[in-house]
This record gives sequence, structure tokens and C-alpha cells, in this order.
Amino acid sequence: MSDAKARFDAAVERSKSLPTPSTSVQLEMYGLFKQVSNGDVSGSRPGMFDMRGRAKWDAWEKCRGMTNDQAVDAYVALVDKLAKG
Repeated sequence: MSDAKARFDAAVERSKSLPTPSTSVQLEMYGLFKQVSNGDVSGSRPGMFDMRGRAKWDAWEKCRGMTNDQAVDAYVALVDKLAKG
């Protein structure tokens, strides 16, 4: 297992024990998680009546072009920040 993968997996586990963050932070975490897991966003942006799907797609879209290592670093940094309060 690579160092980046191990750090990401550890951060994902740590995030499960944190208090529920704001919706905007949850979306940021989602976008970074998807970027690490799947790479750049794919598919069409959901329609305006699918507000949840659209917000999630937009959060992932904001991460477009990030390398896997950049997305891992950003996700780990965000979880560390949330853990510190």
C-alpha cells in the first residue's frame, strides 16, 4: 500500500469519529474523496430539481485537475483541521 493511500485511508477512518461538519465542509470532503477515488468528475451535471446531486457534482467538479496526491493531501489536511476544532 502506498503512503498516500495509507494516509487517505487513515483520514477517512478518523473522519467517521468527528462531529458532523457543516454542509459546505461535507461537500468539500465529498469532492476530495471522489477525486481521490475516481479522478476527475464524469457524466452530466444533474438537473436543477436534483439539488443534492447537483451540489455533490459541483463539489467534485471543483477538484477537477487535482492529482491524486494533491487530493489526498487536501483531504488529510481538512480532516486534521476538523479534528483540531
